[in-house]
Amino acid sequence: MTLELRNPHSILAVFETRPEDVLELSLGSGRLTAAWSRVQDQARRYSVAQMVQHRGGGRRARSAAQSAAGRSGGGMAKVRPRVSCKLDELFDDQPPPLKPGIWLALDCLQDPHNVGAIFRSAAFFGVRGIVVSKDRSAPLNATVYDVAAGGLEHVPFAQVPNLARALKQAKKRGAWLLGTSEHADLDVGQIDRNRAWMIVVGNEETGLRRLTKDHCDQICRLTPRGAVTSLNVSVATGCLVSSLSPEIVAD
Repeated sequence: MTLELRNPHSILAVFETRPEDVLELSLGSGRLTAAWSRVQDQARRYSVAQMVQHRGGGRRARSAAQSAAGRSGGGMAKVRPRVSCKLDELFDDQPPPLKPGIWLALDCLQDPHNVGAIFRSAAFFGVRGIVVSKDRSAPLNATVYDVAAGGLEHVPFAQVPNLARALKQAKKRGAWLLGTSEHADLDVGQIDRNRAWMIVVGNEETGLRRLTKDHCDQICRLTPRGAVTSLNVSVATGCLVSSLSPEIVAD
């Protein structure tokens, strides 16, 4: 299986972390942007096969939709997807109790753009790992990689067939499970930041499943401050991670 990535930053991240998985590069015949020039330099460094992508029709041409979305920008790279790790690897083999930090669990998110944006925020804020449910969930496809802009290369993740079982395992390793719901009594500001939290976020339409909620130690909400009372799940996840990043405690 290969992915066709069109964001130069996602391609550069693959070169940085696992260059052997970049299989082929196609570049536009026109002038390259600075990012695509760096991609080309990396391809030469690692002897990746290159082809010129001519403008106009044909199988390799950019579609108008891709160009308008800003995800093409001059080329495409064929890469192997990153291999999911085992759940225990997300915890760096630390014995309980875990040090304060943030992990994420995604319960049946279905929009790949949301999943990609969450991975990007996770990489920005230093999230330690992400658990992704397999069933009734968006696949980790090229759209996820491109929207994440390198996030999938820098945050370890485990895809699991049974999220409830994975949450139980995370608890055994010392993680506290924090569910999210707009109907929760607690605001995120009332949550103790100095814990090893696994924040569990739910489906775009229906939120967390009942069984998932039952495994959570606490449920919190983001309290709206203005007229709009809800956020896109990827934006909300970024706000939660930012709010719960552990305090630095002096020795």
